[in-house]
Parts: sequence; structure tokens; C-alpha cells
Amino acid sequence: MSNKKALREFQSRLAQRLQSVRTTGTAASWLAVEAGSSRLLFPLSHAGEIFSWTDVQKVPYARPWFMGVANLRGGLHGVIDLGSFLQGGDSRPRGESDLAQCRMVALNPLLDINCALLVDRLLGLRTTEAFATSASVGDGAPGYFGHVYTDLDGRPWQELNLQVLSQHQAFLGIGA
Repeated sequence: MSNKKALREFQSRLAQRLQSVRTTGTAASWLAVEAGSSRLLFPLSHAGEIFSWTDVQKVPYARPWFMGVANLRGGLHGVIDLGSFLQGGDSRPRGESDLAQCRMVALNPLLDINCALLVDRLLGLRTTEAFATSASVGDGAPGYFGHVYTDLDGRPWQELNLQVLSQHQAFLGIGA
């Protein structure tokens, strides 16, 4: 019950911040999350609704990072452990208490894929003013990696283009 209350409070604070952004004219660009050991930035136009952990029905013979299928507000969504996917596909064992702290970020319905990304923590909204520098990723980086931003404390943040990710062969289970 406390997890639902905490999520509602977070969503309320997020809604208040979005409203203040609209009235002050400063546009939030990203939803900041932590997945595995990575700090990630999701473009707000690509991210959808945020959900607490719910039961996920496992799917046989799926990739290790594909956790299964969940009913999220009446729609079936594939659930991807984003940290595992980004770190080479090995699954990370998690207990129920660990999963209770995680959140699922559904992709925007406009991307036309019923998918939710399991992230370890939500870290709020970020604007370009939160970062000191940005740089392009290296040549060997996946196509869904956007710029790497460095915040004012010197920590790196990787932007993920969720639209490109949702069509990537490895994400769809087609490639290696």
C-alpha cells in the first residue's frame, strides 16, 4: 500500500512540475531514470505512463532481458529489463523487494509498440539547463543512443531514443 501511495505522490509532484513548466515557459526535455549502472534520459515525447511493479507472466524461450507480459491498465505490454538489455542481455536476479522498488515506463502509444521498460529508479525531469556539456556517442554505439550529457556534478547521462530502440532488431528479438 505504501508503494502505491509513494507512486501517487511522485506522479502528483511530476504533474505539478509539468504544470509549472507550462506556465513558466521552461520545457522539460527528458525523464531521468536509472537502469542497472546507467543514468538514462528518455525524451518526454517517447515516454508514456509510469507503473509500479505488477505481476509479469513469463514467456518461454524469450531473451533473458524479456521479463514477460503484464496487464497495464487493461493492455498487454511486453516488459523489458532495460538494465539487462543495455548491459549485454544477461538477466539480473531480483527479489520481490527489489522489484517493488522498480518502475515500469510504458512507451508512448504513438510509437505503436506495447512495451514497458523496467527501470531501477525514477530520477525526475531534466532540462538542458541541468547539464554542463553534451557530446556525441562513439562510432560503435547502438543507433538508439543519443548524446551523452554531463550534469553539473560531473555525472554522465546517456540519452536513449526510445523510438529508434523500439524498432532496433536486437530489441525486437530479431538480432543477436
